[in-house]
Amino acid sequence: MNLMISTSMIYLTLPTILSLLSYWFTLAKPDNEKLSPYECGFDPLKTTRPPFSIRFFLVAILFLLFDLEIALLLPLPWAIQLPHPTYTFIWAFIIMLLLTLGLLYEWIQGGLEWAE
Repeated sequence: MNLMISTSMIYLTLPTILSLLSYWFTLAKPDNEKLSPYECGFDPLKTTRPPFSIRFFLVAILFLLFDLEIALLLPLPWAIQLPHPTYTFIWAFIIMLLLTLGLLYEWIQGGLEWAE
């Protein structure tokens, strides 16, 4: 019983002491660096970087789309061993058809042209 009281006293006093010490020893007047929204050293009111190329963004999105296609079609050899492999081929064909139609649409719209 006595041991339980002493450990509970430690559990109550130690956080109280640490909280009071952190309250007393913190900076009362933060400098301009601490008051800025970014503490990494650059001025947030200036321009941060040159403008981003939308063409590069579209090509990167297309790359991610076809990378996802590979991830979707990768389990195809194992899916052929299912009881109905015809369904597997139909779904794989639908995925490939949709991605091919999307690629043709981008090509016709000129989304794959890097420079005009």
